[in-house]
Amino acid sequence: MISPSLVFSSPGSESPRGFVELRFVLEPQDVVTVRGGVLQLDCQARSDQGLPIISWKKDGVLLSSVVDERRQQLANGSLLVQNVVHSRHHRPDEGSYQCLAMLEGVGAIVSRTATVTVSGPLRVVVPTESVSSFLGDTALLRCEVTGEPMPVVRWQKNRVDLPVAFDLDSRVVVLPSGSLQVSRVQPPDSATYRCLAENPGSSRTGTDADLRVLPEPGVLRNLVFLQRPLKVTVLQGRDAVLECSASGYPTPSFYWMRGSEMIQMPPQFLNYPSNMYAYESTDIEMECAVTGNPPPSVHWVKNGEVVIPSDYFQIVDGGNLQILGLVRSDEGFYQCVAENEAGNALAMAQLILLEPGERPSGRALPSAPRDVAPVLVSSRFIRLGWRPPLETRGTVLTYGIFYSQEGINRERSVNVTESETLQLTVSSLKPEAVYTFRVVAYNELGPGESSEPIRLTTQQEPVQVPGPVENLQAEATSPTSIQASWDPPAYANGQIQGYRLLWTETSSGKEQVLGQNYKMEGLKKFTEYALRVLALNRHGPGIGTEDMHITTLSDVPSAPPQNISLEVIYSRSIKVSWQPPPTNLQNGFITGYKLRYRKTGRRGEQEALEPNNLWYLFTGLEKGSQYSFQVAAMTANGTGPSSEWFTAETPENDLDETQVPNQPSSLHVRPLPNSIIMSWTPPLNPNILVRGYIIGYGVGSPYAETVRVDSKQRYYSIENLDFVQCFNDPVDPSDDDLFHLFDKFPTPIPDTSTPMIPPVGVQAVALTSDSVRVSWADNSISKNQKSSEVRYYSVKWKTSHSTSGKYKSADTTALSHTVTGLKPNTMYEFAVMVTKGRKSSTWSMTAHATTYEAAPSSAPKDLTVIGREGRPRSILISWQPPLEANGRITGYIVYYTLDKNMPIDDWVMEPISGDRLTHQVMDLNLDTVYYFRIQAKNAKGVGPLSDPVQYRTSKGRHGDSGYWPSDNNLIDRSSLNEPPIGQMRPPHGSVTPQKNSNLLVIIVVSVGAVTIVVVVIVALICTRRTSAQQRKKRATHSAGKRKGSQKDLRPPDLWIHHEEMELKNIEKPSSSAPSGRESPIQSCQEIAPVSHSQSESQMGSKSSHSGQCPLPESLLYIITSLYLYFFIYSSVLWF
Repeated sequence: MISPSLVFSSPGSESPRGFVELRFVLEPQDVVTVRGGVLQLDCQARSDQGLPIISWKKDGVLLSSVVDERRQQLANGSLLVQNVVHSRHHRPDEGSYQCLAMLEGVGAIVSRTATVTVSGPLRVVVPTESVSSFLGDTALLRCEVTGEPMPVVRWQKNRVDLPVAFDLDSRVVVLPSGSLQVSRVQPPDSATYRCLAENPGSSRTGTDADLRVLPEPGVLRNLVFLQRPLKVTVLQGRDAVLECSASGYPTPSFYWMRGSEMIQMPPQFLNYPSNMYAYESTDIEMECAVTGNPPPSVHWVKNGEVVIPSDYFQIVDGGNLQILGLVRSDEGFYQCVAENEAGNALAMAQLILLEPGERPSGRALPSAPRDVAPVLVSSRFIRLGWRPPLETRGTVLTYGIFYSQEGINRERSVNVTESETLQLTVSSLKPEAVYTFRVVAYNELGPGESSEPIRLTTQQEPVQVPGPVENLQAEATSPTSIQASWDPPAYANGQIQGYRLLWTETSSGKEQVLGQNYKMEGLKKFTEYALRVLALNRHGPGIGTEDMHITTLSDVPSAPPQNISLEVIYSRSIKVSWQPPPTNLQNGFITGYKLRYRKTGRRGEQEALEPNNLWYLFTGLEKGSQYSFQVAAMTANGTGPSSEWFTAETPENDLDETQVPNQPSSLHVRPLPNSIIMSWTPPLNPNILVRGYIIGYGVGSPYAETVRVDSKQRYYSIENLDFVQCFNDPVDPSDDDLFHLFDKFPTPIPDTSTPMIPPVGVQAVALTSDSVRVSWADNSISKNQKSSEVRYYSVKWKTSHSTSGKYKSADTTALSHTVTGLKPNTMYEFAVMVTKGRKSSTWSMTAHATTYEAAPSSAPKDLTVIGREGRPRSILISWQPPLEANGRITGYIVYYTLDKNMPIDDWVMEPISGDRLTHQVMDLNLDTVYYFRIQAKNAKGVGPLSDPVQYRTSKGRHGDSGYWPSDNNLIDRSSLNEPPIGQMRPPHGSVTPQKNSNLLVIIVVSVGAVTIVVVVIVALICTRRTSAQQRKKRATHSAGKRKGSQKDLRPPDLWIHHEEMELKNIEKPSSSAPSGRESPIQSCQEIAPVSHSQSESQMGSKSSHSGQCPLPESLLYIITSLYLYFFIYSSVLWF
């Protein structure tokens, strides 16, 4: 950028001074640099008054002329910044810079502002995801990367760079946003893509994503926007791109609106016509699909002349040109012309007709077919027959029959469907018309010589049957129905009495006489049908239409995915694999899969996947937890049924991956005439993760060839070896992965003494919980595994954990055998041996398989019921797992009742988790007989019930002693009397608390009543005692006063063992005889009170004053016993 010149004049002189020229020759430009890099901003100024002085500003502040050690100004005025500093909170070198040019005494000017940006690291916002697209549709792969400055995005297809330039005419375009748009998707577009983002500071490589191309079903799909337009800011005069991508069927057309005004778009080609080679008498169709706004009109031009539609030139499917029965004059240039109000567009293609005798190479074409003759001549069809040519000069691929009607110069053709066919029916002919026929044979190089033409005349119509119906249309109205309609035939030859509709599917055909339209129902979902319609009059059925093919609508799948398997990868991840539903039950194109998973006891979640993903790895799971998974397939109509739940459990800890695995614990090598079979066992330490094995072998060196196999593989066969060659076997280039066990092991030369070769490739696959299918191959017989010799195979097996070494065996003559009668959830090992005559091979390598789980076949054992000390209403049940669990026990069910003859469904049931072997039952009735049973369950079902165990709960108290029983043992069953069922107290019911509440009220009222009675009795006793004492006091007043005052004595305490007094026996005077009618109140008068000052030894003597009289000892006992009884009884009922 060149600044305009700036000149100054000097005031004060009579004549004005001339202007001074001061301008920038070089100005600083915007720069993107990197942290730690070197930044240079150039600036040069020129003046006619001398060299200007250059200085610099940063963010409007003048930089010091003595710049720090990192910044320095060069002699030419440029600013150099070394070791650029940039961090999140300290960015001293980033900002706006200006160059200042100054002339002393004149002035200064500043340059344009240059922005310096320090590039930061890139960050992938959203990883690129795999997508599926239908043939001819649009696919969009996203690459969302952020950074400063914004990176440049490029794409790779199968690791090969794609063009970066934005080309409007290209099908594969990198949009300004970084996304990759693939228009009109074709099969070659199916590949692996990845994006690469770069800016001056860093670069990032995106994740691999697959573009999968699905066949176009031709079924209506809703319009889906893949990319909507976003707000764009652009400088005036620059190009702006507004992105918009959409998917759907039919292919969507795009229209743009500016405000409320629709933007007109000139025609654009979606499909271009292509150059074509063809032979005379054949039919061709040139494609031309366009879009635009308004929708463009299409017509065709041949060699500059407009093509007029006729019987042989037809525009079909909107814009395609169909030419029937090519003739030599049809050669030339064809142009598809599309026009609308916004403009027009043309696309060109050339048609070249090949001569039948032209040979692409020096090889010859077939000679003419022989003896062409009519087999059957009718009014509307002729069946021809012929013999093969004498010289085929290769393989005859097909035959073509060329025919034309007399008077018409266009010849039509039809080919046989199979090369062996030597007859063909030419239909849709006219009655009483003359036709010319000839036959041509085709080989790999093209059509051969033509046979001599023959002239045939169709017969007269024997009866006046109707012609073919017109305008046959069919529409699929649902997944199981098709609606068909048509117009009457052009010539009916009488009154139409009805129509006959025939529709066929691969394995069935149906026929129905009906009216002018008909709805076919009960069809198969998403199945293609061929329809034909015939009109009927009084002479019979007329000419049928050509077959119309239509497919019923899609629907959700009728079956879930199959072959679902779970594999625990780590302690926090599980891999789920599956296969699609059966083809005949998919009911459409699978558009994805839906996975639901849940942890036991928690709510489930779900994931949605692309249709070609047949596995998914769940991560972030909890260690030592059980998870359940189910899979469902999706079509465009929705989600089909889900599979059953499959369960797997994550381990508590991961296997160690920080250590190199130890060597395999054993290795066996078996030499064969042309191969070596190896087998091995895993390392002894099971806690170290093994991801695979490396096998090394070679002639003279074990490093010549290496093979990697999966961690689950236990054998490998090295094939195609030479006789008597030495191999080092096996090896791994690393130090510790494998080890040298066999070195220079020769492959033997077979001779008569060589023993029979054992079966190889032994595989064992569990079929059910008690059966395993064992299969193998026999290398000693032909490749088709069939032998005319009499030989049989022996299969032996035992459980893998068995230490007895005893095998079971069976014999068979087939190459597979199903072993039955096995135990569920048990690992077995299998081996096979072949026997022919008196010779037998050694046993093969072993194969392992674990039978499926089954429901427990035995009940839990050692069921025991004991009482709880201090808790008579609770009992504790304990047991041991069943002997035949047949899988992991997931829970137990405890049943109990009062009547053991009741159906088990009427017993009280309590579920228990599978990791517990005890259970407490509470709130039982006292002194009641209960019966207990238990059963176990696993993922496959519940097992049998145990025998009932009888137990009587304790009474809660013994006599009046008022204490809890300390030992509740099992009671002899023979000595128990069963109470009626009506006396059973619910185990967790609501009746007991209600009864306890009522009893508590009764107890409180009773205690209160007894207390009132006791108080009244005490009051009466004290009242009578006081009256008697007063009378005695008046009668004996002359005897004088006794020591002490009555006010010094206090009433006796009613407790039995008081610290200051004790109750004495009732004493009678010797002069009075005992009387049964004498009450305790009367006897109380004879008891003297005890003074507070008396010691315990003096309590028995008479005191000096008898102002109070204690209660009789028997009455106190009664009162005390009553209180204790009610206290204990209420406690028993309450607790």
